[in-house]
Amino acid sequence: MTSARTLAGQRVVVIGGTSGIGRAVAEAALADGAEVVVASSNPANVETAAARLGAGARGMAVDVKNEASIAAFFEALGRLDHLVFTAGDWGPHMMPGPIESIDIAAVQAGLAVRFWGALLAVKHAKPRLPANGSVTLTSGVLVHRPPKGQPLIAAFGGAVEHLARGLAVDLAPIRVNAVCPGLVLTETWAQASAEAIGQMSGRTLLQRAANLDEAVEAYLYAMRGGYTTGQVLMVDAGAMLA
Repeated sequence: MTSARTLAGQRVVVIGGTSGIGRAVAEAALADGAEVVVASSNPANVETAAARLGAGARGMAVDVKNEASIAAFFEALGRLDHLVFTAGDWGPHMMPGPIESIDIAAVQAGLAVRFWGALLAVKHAKPRLPANGSVTLTSGVLVHRPPKGQPLIAAFGGAVEHLARGLAVDLAPIRVNAVCPGLVLTETWAQASAEAIGQMSGRTLLQRAANLDEAVEAYLYAMRGGYTTGQVLMVDAGAMLA
């Protein structure tokens, strides 16, 4: 029997890796033997996250809303084996509200991180990825079950999932997938009330939120699963069936 695949000796870059799911992915990849680079737009957060991760990790600042910054980031980085993109901007464009009150300028700004930022990161990472490398993007379960008053959640996340499928075709044999998490107990949700968490998790088959390590398993598989590409990996506690 062959040994299980690991990330030992590989370089994993996590954009959005200073907090939440991104930081948990970085921690797990590091524990699996990878060299890890975490990146976000805030240099102080990058420094703090890299120090917390410890040996084998380093941090680099990048503004994914600025292509020149992205280009300089990957030029300084050099080679990589896996790119994970978890960066997200939860600004006013994601808030509930009737369609007639939507601010188009804010909507366009929202796409700058979640969609254009992801696309530009892949553009500049691609020449530095090996044939057996991977890209993993991030959407969310509300893409498929949008609450009333939040149509843009479905639109933005759906664009990311379709981008992953299209890039899987264009970049092959480099693998491209997306992870679609449900309710995950990140730092943001840690501040939410038990009632709010209960309402969200109550709409799933498992009737609970995910711990960070449970969500991270999908990202690890996307990097290590050498025969999987063009897929959206659902980590939703069965929300799609509830």
